[in-house]
Amino acid sequence: MKMSTDIKPVSFLKSRAADMLKQVNETHRPIIITQNGEPRAVLQDPESYENMRNAIGLLKLIAMGEEDIIEGKSKTQDGVFPELEKRLGS
Repeated sequence: MKMSTDIKPVSFLKSRAADMLKQVNETHRPIIITQNGEPRAVLQDPESYENMRNAIGLLKLIAMGEEDIIEGKSKTQDGVFPELEKRLGS
């Protein structure tokens, strides 16, 4: 991330919104919007946002799976396939 081009004050957003939208959609890098020198928002292109949301969803599923394993709520591969075959009538 090139910090000098990716952090902008809210006044810049007000006056150059179209330019900022073009930048985030071309570079796929988010822009941090500051107000009174403090970070207040992030401007991000839709594709990168969707990819980030999908990645977070996968990480949550992995974490849930790990919890199930720790709590003994899982089966071994050797236990799953015979049960599936039995249910399918093979």
